This record gives sequence, C-alpha cells and structure tokens, in this order.
Amino acid sequence: MTSTAAPPPTGKQKRIERCDAFVGYVLGLCRDKKAQADLRTGLGLPVERCHYLHRYLVPWLPPERLAVDVRRAHYAVAALIAGRPRSARDAHAAAAAAGPAAPAAQEWWKRPNLGGSLAHAVNKQALKPASAEGDLHLMTRQSSDAIHPRLPSLTRHLLTSSVTVDWAVLLEDLAWWNYDRDRIATRWLESYFRTRTFDDLDDEAKETN
Repeated sequence: MTSTAAPPPTGKQKRIERCDAFVGYVLGLCRDKKAQADLRTGLGLPVERCHYLHRYLVPWLPPERLAVDVRRAHYAVAALIAGRPRSARDAHAAAAAAGPAAPAAQEWWKRPNLGGSLAHAVNKQALKPASAEGDLHLMTRQSSDAIHPRLPSLTRHLLTSSVTVDWAVLLEDLAWWNYDRDRIATRWLESYFRTRTFDDLDDEAKETN
C-alpha cells in the first residue's frame, strides 16, 4: 500500500515556517501603539543599541537562534515592520480582514525577494532603473553591516510606492547573508531581471490585446 502522507519538513522548510511565524508575531505586536513605537526605535541600529526591543524579542527567540547574524536579522525586520508607513499598515489590515491565504512554505522560492521588489518598483516607475540596479549591485557586494543601515529608507520607499516586501523572505536572507552571500545575491539579481522582463512582456501583451 502506497502512503499518501506528506513528507516530513526539511531543515529549510522549518526555517521558513519560523520566519513566517516571527513575522506574524511582530505584526500582532504592532497592533499595540506603544509596542510598535518601541520596535520602531531599532530602525537601522545594531542589536546592542536596540534597548526597547529586548522585552518583545528575547522571549520569542530561543537561545539556539541567537547567533549574531540571525539575531540581528530578527531585530532589523521587527523594526522595519514597525516602521511601515501608514498606507502599508492600512493595506495589510484590509488584506487581513479579507482573510488572505498564507503562502505555502514549499513555494518559498516563488515569493518576492528584495531584488524582485526593486524590479516591481522600477516597473511602477517608483524607481529609476539605473538607481535600482546600482543599489542592487552595490548591496550584493557588501556585508550585512553595510546593508542593514540602508534598509529603513529603501523599504519605506518601496512600501510608499505600494510595492510588496515579503518580510519573512527578507528575514531569511539577512540571517544567512554573511554565510551564503553569493547564492542569495544571485537570487536577488535573477529575480530582479526576471521580474523586469516578465512585467514588460505582460505589458506588451496587454497593449497588443
């Protein structure tokens, strides 16, 4: 008899599920204005200067996940979520009220990374191609120490332009950036140019029709 049971989750899938769970936890925290304000104080700062974030994040993060880069990624993403512009918060609230389906962990690779989000911003004419590509190529050559301070202004610009930022994907990428930068950077670049090309083809098809 052939078993139809789903295969056990891989280590990668478990990390993905934890990233989604963490983002959900922070979004829940941000319903409280004081918690949101406290988390926002960590924007662009190293963990050592995020004094108001510890009370919310330390209890959630088990000790085995407190490696320096992993911890910093969680603190950074929590602050970025708290620092979203009002338009992005309102859009998320409306989507949550409509009961959107959560993306499947098995389809992680289909979800937008930072490269794809930059491409969408260019296609919406919210960013100039030269500026977006220059920023992207610069980040792919840098360590996470240089990337983290750039994220608050960059993600805020994307969100203000109604471009989606997948916080769980960004969290996973930041956590592993210094360990696996070449692979992650390649994925960002591929996603950027693929999104730019496919969106152009979709626009051409609509014009033809």
